[in-house]
Amino acid sequence: MVGLSVGEKHFIKGGIEQNLRTDGRKRYTYRPIYVETAVIPQANGSARVKFGATEVIASVKAELGKPSPSYPDKGKVLIHVDCSPTAEPAFEGRGGEELSSELSVALQRCLLGGKSGAGAGIDLSSLSIVEGKICWDLYIEGLVVSSDGNLLDALAAAIKASLSNTALPKVQVSSAASDEQPEVDLSDEEFLQFDTCGIPAIVTLTKVGKHYILDATSEEESQMSSAVSVSVNRQGRICGLTKRGGAGLNPSVIHDMISVAKHLSEQVINKLDSEIAAAEAREEDVP
Repeated sequence: MVGLSVGEKHFIKGGIEQNLRTDGRKRYTYRPIYVETAVIPQANGSARVKFGATEVIASVKAELGKPSPSYPDKGKVLIHVDCSPTAEPAFEGRGGEELSSELSVALQRCLLGGKSGAGAGIDLSSLSIVEGKICWDLYIEGLVVSSDGNLLDALAAAIKASLSNTALPKVQVSSAASDEQPEVDLSDEEFLQFDTCGIPAIVTLTKVGKHYILDATSEEESQMSSAVSVSVNRQGRICGLTKRGGAGLNPSVIHDMISVAKHLSEQVINKLDSEIAAAEAREEDVP
């Protein structure tokens, strides 16, 4: 929890009003973004992302599983976030558990759409191997290492970077009778790169006073009335939406926030893709 004096609160709100935030940014400017891939060798894919002083890690573990009977032509993705108590004293005990649950649900909603996968930013049908019998199950773990605001956007960026770093073994399926479970053989040499072109970025607009800001710090979040997070893919399609904060929002304000987030998403996606490409280039240069 951020403890601020009355003067500091006025300073933060006044700066946002004047379009000059306490760290020198304008309202719609991100902090420096840094991406590092392949940070966990045991995972199928992993990445570390920093938005200023906020630092998160995401990892992907792929296992063969059986599709849900309701959606036999789709694989499954499970997202779980852990908020380390070392990142923020408030994460100790129940506070961390509640935030972990809130972030996990928000990421599921923004990246995976409805239960059927409709509107999902991650194409679940691409994880199917044998319809109704075998699919890939992806277990995505997010870890908050250091917390200084805008955790949801940073975690979504880390998930996209970790999926870009994910290689799935090529699967050889033996023929079997229709009522039998086919046997599979996983290649040790051939791998398929996970396609991330449709995975959206999450853009969170935080409302402080009359204005919205991008990439809010913890101090700025402590002064917010509400925040709207919109996941938008490269084609400009909205894949998910979530709101937090106790204050209600007029439908026209929500519509305006969605429009602004959609407008800013291209800039965010281009920046993130550029940082992921740079991280992968650095990884290839390592002997």
